[in-house]
Amino acid sequence: MLSVLRRQKQAYLDEGEVTAATRIDRITRAITLLVDHEDAFVDALARDFGHRSRDVSRVVDIMTPLVSLKHAKKHVHRWMKPERRKLDFPLGLLGAKAHVRYQPKGVVGVISPWNLPVALTFGPLAGVFGAGNRVMIKPSEFTPATAALMARLFAAAYDETEVAVFTGGPDVGEAFSRLPFDHLLFTGSTAVGRRVMQAAAENLVPVTLEMGGKSPVIVGHGADVKQVAESLIITKLVNAGQLCLAPDFIFVPEDRKQELVGALEAATVEMYPTMRDNPDYCAVISEEHRARLQSHLENAKALGAQVRTVNPSGEDFNGGAAGAKMPLSIVIEPTDDMDVMQDEIFGPVLPIKGYRDVGEAITYINAHARPLGLYYFGTDPREEERVMVETTSGGVTLNDVGFHFLQEGLPFGGVGASGIGGYHGIDGFKEFSHAKAVYRQAKVNIARLIGLKPPYGKKLEKTLDREIKK
Repeated sequence: MLSVLRRQKQAYLDEGEVTAATRIDRITRAITLLVDHEDAFVDALARDFGHRSRDVSRVVDIMTPLVSLKHAKKHVHRWMKPERRKLDFPLGLLGAKAHVRYQPKGVVGVISPWNLPVALTFGPLAGVFGAGNRVMIKPSEFTPATAALMARLFAAAYDETEVAVFTGGPDVGEAFSRLPFDHLLFTGSTAVGRRVMQAAAENLVPVTLEMGGKSPVIVGHGADVKQVAESLIITKLVNAGQLCLAPDFIFVPEDRKQELVGALEAATVEMYPTMRDNPDYCAVISEEHRARLQSHLENAKALGAQVRTVNPSGEDFNGGAAGAKMPLSIVIEPTDDMDVMQDEIFGPVLPIKGYRDVGEAITYINAHARPLGLYYFGTDPREEERVMVETTSGGVTLNDVGFHFLQEGLPFGGVGASGIGGYHGIDGFKEFSHAKAVYRQAKVNIARLIGLKPPYGKKLEKTLDREIKK
C-alpha cells in the first residue's frame, strides 16, 4: 500500500496543474461505472446482505452517489475559480489584492462502510475528484462481493496512480489508516473512528470522520402523528434500519405516546404487509448483527421495557429464505441502562420515550453525545426554534427524516462523537482542498507608510495609537 501511495503522490506532483478537464474526466468515469454496471452492483449487494431490495439498492447506492457526481461535474469549473477576499483598510485602496486559491491536497484515503458500500465510496469521489485529488480506497470486509466488484471495476477504468482499491480485513484497514495520506475520510462507527483518528495523527493526516450516533426525533405537541409515523417508517425500514441517519429513538408528548405507537404499527402494516419473503424488505447484514439486535431487545425486556413486535402476517423469521431479516420492534419507555439507549441501534428497533415539556427532550439530548442528525416534527414556530437553538447536531431535517443528507447544497457531516468535517457539493470540494491564502502587495511601500521600517519612531507610534483602542 505504501508503495502505491508514493507512486500516487509522485504522479500528482508530476502532473502539475490538475485541470478542470482532468477532474471532469475522472468524475465522468465514476458516473459511467455506476450506470454501466448497475445490475452487477445490485446483485453484489444482494449477495452481501443475504437479501436486499433491488429498488432500495438502486435508490441508496446508485442514484444517490450519481446525484453527487453529476452535481460536481456541473459546477467544478466555478468551484475552481480563485475566491476574492476583502483587505483591511487601507490596503485595498492602495492597490493590494487578496484571494483564496483552492489547491488539491494530493492523495486522499477513503475508508468506506458496509451499510451503503457503493454510495459511501462513490459519493465522496465527487469532492475528491472535483478538488483534483487522487484516491486510495479501503472498502468494508463485511460486504466482500461489493468490495471485490469495486476493486475490479476501478482497476479497469483508472490507472492505479489515480485510483487504487485495497480489500481485506481489519489488519488491512489498520495498516491503511496509518498511511501518510494528504487527507483521510472514514465512515463508520465512533469506536473505530477514534482508532482511525489516532492512527492518522501519527503522520498528522487531516481527517474527515462520519460516525453516526443516536439520531433523535422530537415530536412536537401539534405534530400530525400519522405523517410522523409514515416518515419514520419509510426511513427507519428502508435498509432495515442500517443507515447512519436512521431515527434512533423518539421523544413524543406523553399523552400522544400510544397514538404514535399505533400509527407506527399501522404505517408498517401498510408498507410491509408481509416481511419475511417481501422483496422490498431488507435483511440485516449478518446473523451476528441480528443476534446483537435480538440481545438488545432481550436486555430491554429484562430491565422492564415493553417491546411491541410489528409482524403483520405473523411470519417465522428463523432461518430459511428469510436470511437475517427481522421485523420492527418498538421499545416503549426504555431507560438509560438498557443497551438500546447506549449503542447506535443500526437495525429495525425503535425506542420511544414520552415527555411533558419539550425541555425534557432537549435536556436529555444535550446530556448525551451530539448526534449526526436530529429530526423535529411540529407546527409551533417557537418550539421549533427552541429545538434548533438549544440542541447541537450534525444536521437537521424538519418535518421529515434524513432529507438534509440528500441536498448537495448542504454540507453533510457530524459534530463531536458523530463526526469531524463534512462534504457534499461545494463543501466537499473545499473539504478535500487546501485553501491557500494569496496576498499581492501594493506598489506603495506599506512597511514604510505605517512605520514598520526600522528605526521605529513617531510614524509607528501613531499607527499603534490609532489601532490599539476600544
